[in-house]
Amino acid sequence: MNGVWRSAFLALLTVGVVGIAAWLVFFSPVLGVRDIQVVGNAGLSAEQIRRAAAVAADMPLATVDVAEVEGRVGRIPQVESVTVSRAWPGTLRVEVVEREPVAVVPVGERSALMDRHGMVTELRDVAPPALPVLRVSRPGPADPATTAALGVITALPANLARKVAEVLAPSAETVSLRLKDGRAIVWGGGDRPADKARILVTLLKRPADTYDVSSPDVVTVR
Repeated sequence: MNGVWRSAFLALLTVGVVGIAAWLVFFSPVLGVRDIQVVGNAGLSAEQIRRAAAVAADMPLATVDVAEVEGRVGRIPQVESVTVSRAWPGTLRVEVVEREPVAVVPVGERSALMDRHGMVTELRDVAPPALPVLRVSRPGPADPATTAALGVITALPANLARKVAEVLAPSAETVSLRLKDGRAIVWGGGDRPADKARILVTLLKRPADTYDVSSPDVVTVR
């Protein structure tokens, strides 16, 4: 009988330990959220991201639905992507990648800042002078002309992109650029962007009014 009682006692002890451990992890504030660590933010404040995360202090870390938190933070217009993870014993880590505006779209008397995916990050009364103005009929991520024009901007070397005043795209195959010094560039469609950018850098060293790289194998200047 002693063996039976000993086995029963050990079984109860094991169940008790497991139960206490489960309580500590899933129900007790002992392993609750003490800090929300925000990483990767530049334009957004850490407090703004914490508010969007909406995780109560001392909420058991194990019960935090990281997918839901990612969804809430991801709804901030300036956030391109977000990853949420647990760092025991009490830290929730929120790592964000902010959208980087690459162009400006006039909206009435205001300016919409647009990222490389065609998403508007914010509206401003005054457009940042470093960003080119995007001229398309239906600006947005689902518009082929918008996608093509933004692809051109991101294909350009940074020092050349800063010289662009306007990007015009009546269609996805007829993209053109106007530099701040007045020179025009006929880019064409979205094919071979690296070749076009490389050739254009060389062509711009020659004085001309218009540079046509729409066909990289047969470029023209005039």
